[in-house]
Amino acid sequence: MAIVLGKPGVDGLSEAVGVLREWQYDGAPMQLHPGDLGWFWRFGAEATAAAVRTWSRDGQILAVGLLDDPKLLRLTIAPDARRDGELAQQLVEDVTEPERGVLIEGTVYVEAPMGALVQDLLFEVGWNADEPWTPLRRDLTEPVKDPGVRIEVILRGGCRRTARPNSRSRCNRRMPARPE
Repeated sequence: MAIVLGKPGVDGLSEAVGVLREWQYDGAPMQLHPGDLGWFWRFGAEATAAAVRTWSRDGQILAVGLLDDPKLLRLTIAPDARRDGELAQQLVEDVTEPERGVLIEGTVYVEAPMGALVQDLLFEVGWNADEPWTPLRRDLTEPVKDPGVRIEVILRGGCRRTARPNSRSRCNRRMPARPE
């Protein structure tokens, strides 16, 4: 059966989060995890649903993407489907053709797991590697030792900010889209 691109809607978000949770394990090459959708949910359920894309076969979700921005798709793929040729080809077609409703026209980015066939196919059609990202991981089962640095909270325009201006870091790889 064919791969189907979907937008889960508010009612389908729990299924997307559920598969992300099933796919996650220590050391997994994940560009997207359940917490990312939870963090995005701060914009509301409707905005989150509008930003999520799924790719399914026979009703089973094989890939989940989150549009962090109209130019940036963060994508992860089921561990047993990372080298699936039909899925990879469908993903490439969907991210390179703006009328399919995934990415906009112009320079765009896809963050995909290392070793996934979709990366190979994107390179073959002219995409280029962008900035490499380093996955960072820390076990938090035990208390973390105080690093001995001062953290200052600064108020700007009514917003609280810490030393990190962005509240999360991306630990993955980007590829600019269509060659120009």
